[in-house]
Amino acid sequence: MEYVAVILPSLVVGLLFWFAMKAIFNADKAERQAEARAQAEADGLPVQPTDRPGSESK
Repeated sequence: MEYVAVILPSLVVGLLFWFAMKAIFNADKAERQAEARAQAEADGLPVQPTDRPGSESK
């Protein structure tokens, strides 16, 4: 049981870091897609409905 008490804080911090990085990367991806759509609209190109949230393959 001592081993669990020693390793648990590191695991929790690692998981928090992983969730934070995942959220940052997902936000960056969404921002890049929105910027690409806005640029395509500004250039007069047809906008393709690609990669809706939750449609990515894992």
